[in-house]
Amino acid sequence: MTRLIWLDDATPLPHPDNAHPEGLLAAGGGLSVERLTEAYSKGIFPWFNEGEPVLWWSPDPRMVLTCANFRVSHSLGKKLRQVGRDECSANARIRITTDTAFAQVIAACADPRAQQPGTWISPAIQSAYLAWHHAGVAHSIETWMDGQLVGGVYGVNLGGFFFGESMFSRASDASKLALAYLVRFLTARGIHHIDCQQQTGHLASLGAQPMSRASFLNMLALALEEKKPVWARGQILQSGELAPMG
Repeated sequence: MTRLIWLDDATPLPHPDNAHPEGLLAAGGGLSVERLTEAYSKGIFPWFNEGEPVLWWSPDPRMVLTCANFRVSHSLGKKLRQVGRDECSANARIRITTDTAFAQVIAACADPRAQQPGTWISPAIQSAYLAWHHAGVAHSIETWMDGQLVGGVYGVNLGGFFFGESMFSRASDASKLALAYLVRFLTARGIHHIDCQQQTGHLASLGAQPMSRASFLNMLALALEEKKPVWARGQILQSGELAPMG
């Protein structure tokens, strides 16, 4: 049986091939921007409950959404057309933005959900990713309806790769709208894959597919050689372009 590797803040993360069968690789250490950058660059992410030590994971297989394979249902497609017709209007009821409410999005993702007693998005995780957001690496996509935040997605962009972390919805299809606009935003900037980490039926229904760890790490290594796109605060248009906001 593979022994769990314990870390302090000075110990580099081990290679993902050392992970246990379920994907657990190591435990311990902190959540500094430097540690998170090291982890994601190696295909590793933190996932642990509040009160536990930091647990580091690299599952095999890994769930990945290829942007070109994103599935748009009939109902979502209809809503996207409606939003697209009005997105440049001053009276648009629904707008999709990026990096205008990161703290609100991650806090909403942490809210308890039906049949889910707790959340892994603890105050420590929120604080760490907010610091990463201020460093220009973690980003949010927001869905607004009548000026109210009703859905969103947050994740991490390193080089030519995006790591999706979590999403939330307070109105029908609100999180899917944010994801659809994210896909177009990334595609317009030459980013073609979104890491979804764990396998779920919901992610599969959106077009994500499992990928071996080895294939994922090879793809990630190539993407990290690419230049990170410019990512500024603004309203995302369905073309994938960004309209600046005051």
